[in-house]
Amino acid sequence: MNIQPVEERALIKPIEEEERKVGSLYIPDTATKERPQIGDVIAVSDDLEIAKVGDKVVFAKYGGTEIKIDDEEYLLVARGDILAVVTD
Repeated sequence: MNIQPVEERALIKPIEEEERKVGSLYIPDTATKERPQIGDVIAVSDDLEIAKVGDKVVFAKYGGTEIKIDDEEYLLVARGDILAVVTD
């Protein structure tokens, strides 16, 4: 399925945190898991100029609309919820 965001929006694949370990103990996801705030841009609307496909962005903690495509979780995020583009 192909999705083309409209009206200054981006489709983002959130980057999940890695499993945490303290000493030899693993901390369960349920104890520390929060919604990711960084992700990879998968698609953008034609009028979104602040990010492009392939960029890594920081987005608002409670921003965007969660959607599921082919059993994968994504966020459809408005321009105002994109806080920064991550550069190396």
